[in-house]
Amino acid sequence: MMVDLPLGFLSDFSEAFDFIFNTREAQTGGVQVGGPAEVLEFTWEHVKVSGAAIGVACAVAIPAGLALGHAGKGELLAISISNIGRAVPSLALIAFFVAYLGVGFTNVTLALVLLAIPPILTNTYVGVRQVDRDVIDAGRGMGLNPQQVVRRIELPLALPSIFGGIRTSAVNVVATATIAPLAGVLTLGDYILSANVYGQDGRLAGAILVALLALCVEAAFAGLQRLSVPRGLALGDHI
Repeated sequence: MMVDLPLGFLSDFSEAFDFIFNTREAQTGGVQVGGPAEVLEFTWEHVKVSGAAIGVACAVAIPAGLALGHAGKGELLAISISNIGRAVPSLALIAFFVAYLGVGFTNVTLALVLLAIPPILTNTYVGVRQVDRDVIDAGRGMGLNPQQVVRRIELPLALPSIFGGIRTSAVNVVATATIAPLAGVLTLGDYILSANVYGQDGRLAGAILVALLALCVEAAFAGLQRLSVPRGLALGDHI
């Protein structure tokens, strides 16, 4: 069945893409906005702050999840952190950091780190706990010490679950970084939040760019997962 789209809808998208590829005068006058140079600048800042947050979150959450999962303790902690992460509004968290630590790249990154940790920590813990105990016992029977069990058995077998947590966090962080301009970091969210400067065309352009960036991040981590997960596990997922 064919769906007839309103001409105004198509016109709005046409103007949004024109904003992305061509500069124009700001709504406030006096300066040029939009165009490839500015879009790339904002996109790079968006990628930097999101990438830094995900990197720090992985460095904290994955070792913690592996340790808790290996020890078989901390299930309540992992679940509680996950629930808190879902309950705390992103804007409130960034506002808290701005109020007490000020504005800037570091403060926004720290706020995003706290939002990124819960899914990674929970998925890492769950992935380790789901590893077949017989496989672990066999490894111990072969003389593997606890560190070797984690590195050679639990971590590889938990990778699909870990990557699931990273992908969830990455998309959430990219989406949340749209409000970073409120803390002085000019990401693609500035187009959305400052319609008085960029106009409605700029706002729609910003929304399109953030959505495309989130899709690219999801696809990139899906590719990394396919490259990193042992081939036997990847085949097992399709059986």
